[in-house]
Amino acid sequence: MYIGELAKRAGATPKAIRLYESLGLLGRVVRMGAYRVYTEQHVTQVRLIKQAQAMGFKLADVGASMDGGKVEPNWATMAEQVDQRRAEIAQEIVRLQQLDLQLQEINIEIRACAELA
Repeated sequence: MYIGELAKRAGATPKAIRLYESLGLLGRVVRMGAYRVYTEQHVTQVRLIKQAQAMGFKLADVGASMDGGKVEPNWATMAEQVDQRRAEIAQEIVRLQQLDLQLQEINIEIRACAELA
């Protein structure tokens, strides 16, 4: 399939697919003349890349786990990256909960001032 079909099936833009290819995330892409020819494996890889990005991973992180676009990603690396991302999210949740408590305290003070006025 050509890039337009891959883009449609994987839910990505041709520009994004070219970027993934230039970063080595799709491995070797066969060419027929001037055209790139993609396979079902590329559809799966592009979907995986997009899913990883939606979860907050950077393309550099994805590249480390894709092993240069080989048939199977490096699952151990992916698991470590997911664990790391979850730890980061847990820290962010704690930070946001603390911020929420501060905002709650400020809101109580503001309402008390409003009642006095």
